[in-house]
Amino acid sequence: MLPPEFFEAGNPSFVELLRAHSPEMLPINRVGGSAADLELPHGTTVLAVVFDGGVMMAGDRRATSGNRIAYRELDKVQRSDEHSVVAFAGTVGLALEMVRLFRVELEHYEKMEAAPLSLPGKARRLGAVVQANFAQALQGLAVVPLFAGYDTGKGTAHIYTYDITGSPSEARDFHADGSGSPYALGSLKKLWRPGLTAGQAAQVCVQALYDAADDDAATGGPDRTRRIYPTLAVVTADGSRVLPEAEVAEVVEQVVTDRFERPDGPVAPLR
Repeated sequence: MLPPEFFEAGNPSFVELLRAHSPEMLPINRVGGSAADLELPHGTTVLAVVFDGGVMMAGDRRATSGNRIAYRELDKVQRSDEHSVVAFAGTVGLALEMVRLFRVELEHYEKMEAAPLSLPGKARRLGAVVQANFAQALQGLAVVPLFAGYDTGKGTAHIYTYDITGSPSEARDFHADGSGSPYALGSLKKLWRPGLTAGQAAQVCVQALYDAADDDAATGGPDRTRRIYPTLAVVTADGSRVLPEAEVAEVVEQVVTDRFERPDGPVAPLR
């Protein structure tokens, strides 16, 4: 049975409820030690791209522990609610706990207030979850999320980025985080253009992840032998969904085939 405080009217923030009554359940308090003492898996690279009618988020599947590949099939991109998705780079265990907590935070608010949060409100709530991990981040156990969603009131898609203090900043058109982000951002600057369709956005995302994996050892490229492909999620006015593996595989096959002809990827036309 839940304690009485869970039924009290008050702050609609589930994070604040845990902080007040069960602080040991917060992700920051579930991992002991410091980065110097622990070799914890870290995940990279994640990115997001705005297209005509929505936003797409993508991530590779690799997690590393030092110079070792810890996981090959990590899903760094996850649906957070009906009109938003969240991805992460950083300490995997903490990141997964923070994503779960963020989902509960959104559900808790909606149940307490009988209305869903606005998209900027969701971005601020995720910032509060990141801020709760600040002490651990200073010890090297950082988690940097990437948040994207569709604002049903305005009919527009948005991307929000964070630092370890939890302050959300809106990115225009595209963004990437993680160790492979410099290479992914270079690819996105070259390939993104206004008016992309969802199919074209998927191609741009996979090309950017391919470029990141080409130059960053911590980023995993498409593994066709094991049939491990990047995770892609899309958010539109109709809602959020993770693309099925078969659909992503088609995009990957086209990108890899094109790379046989042009190993460094497509070039952007000068105009």
